[in-house]
Amino acid sequence: MPAMLRRPLLVAPLLLPFAARAQGTAEWPARPVRVLLAYPPGGSTDVLARALAERLSAVFPGPGFVVENRPGGAAVVGTQAAATAPPDGYTLALGNNQTHAANAAMVRGLPYRPVQDFAAIGRLAEVHHALVVPATSPPRTLAELAARGRGGGALTYASSSVGSASHVIAESFARREGLAATHVPYRGGAQATTDTVAGVVDFFVSTWPQVSALVREGRLRCLGIGAPHRLADLPEVPTFAETGTPYMAVDAWFGLFAPAGSPAAVVARLSEALPRILAEPDFAARLAGLGFQPAPLPAAEFAAFQRAEVARWEELVALTGIRLEG
Repeated sequence: MPAMLRRPLLVAPLLLPFAARAQGTAEWPARPVRVLLAYPPGGSTDVLARALAERLSAVFPGPGFVVENRPGGAAVVGTQAAATAPPDGYTLALGNNQTHAANAAMVRGLPYRPVQDFAAIGRLAEVHHALVVPATSPPRTLAELAARGRGGGALTYASSSVGSASHVIAESFARREGLAATHVPYRGGAQATTDTVAGVVDFFVSTWPQVSALVREGRLRCLGIGAPHRLADLPEVPTFAETGTPYMAVDAWFGLFAPAGSPAAVVARLSEALPRILAEPDFAARLAGLGFQPAPLPAAEFAAFQRAEVARWEELVALTGIRLEG
């Protein structure tokens, strides 16, 4: 057989894997897609993940999207499971500022790389942090609270856990303002909030949804919030930028990721679908009920945002010295 006639026969087998891959992507999802979550069932992040999985199942008809909770180890266990999953489009991860930014700087021996081991699909939502004090507390402004901490009166502050954003932001405030402040860690935000209301601690940096109702009821006083503008129903509460502490405006954010190397076509289809889902009135209302604000970013912009967040957390960890063992 002439060489020119033989060549297509030699090349054709090399094309088969690419043809099969393209066909598989076109048929995706042909089996259930796992959405790994590094947090336990029942919390607001779990509710967000399940609401998203429900909508994705409707947008991409097929076997559906299923949330799989893998809590443990400062959210390392579930995130590592996602990082090491086959990059075939059938495993996703709902991550946040802890799993995909803070842990890179804070956790010694982190067994995954938050940037290199994942493909960013899109940002979903964000939640602002706020600094609150007991309603009976004498300080009525952040400046007055800082003055008390510098004046020989040692302050105490609560956090939802060691190494949490509430811990790091509060410690950043204490370090930058030169305050004498003692950390009182709790196991979750609920008890930390309860003890702040009771005056057991002097202040608490919390996610806004955790404390908003108590502030509106007058049981807590909010001295600053990380929102870009004052809240319409609480115009007396200043933003951190207005109080001269813009470094405290560290939002909690949530986004969807896939293992690095996942099919680009699948990542693109998901990235295109997320803003449409977030714009649905019912879905947006559901997020608002959980305290989330829709904050869509497409894949490329979300990836750049994530890299900037990793750098930001490296600065925060360097300032506060807060580290965890992997």
